[in-house]
Amino acid sequence: MNDRAFVFRYRSPAHFVEMFRLWYGPVHKAFLALDPAGQAALADDLHALIGRFDTATDGTMRVPSAYSEIVITRA
Repeated sequence: MNDRAFVFRYRSPAHFVEMFRLWYGPVHKAFLALDPAGQAALADDLHALIGRFDTATDGTMRVPSAYSEIVITRA
């Protein structure tokens, strides 16, 4: 197992939410399952979460993240 890092970089937090809302299956399905008020609340929650971790200071979005890479080899 190797610890890795990835930085999410988008034009803005709104751009990130838009891209994930349209193209990332789990987020796309979550928005589809909600009425307009629920969709607005989810978007607000995502923006708040991004705001907690966004290190960009110029209006763009830069959110560092960590993950573990696990490689399985067949014997």
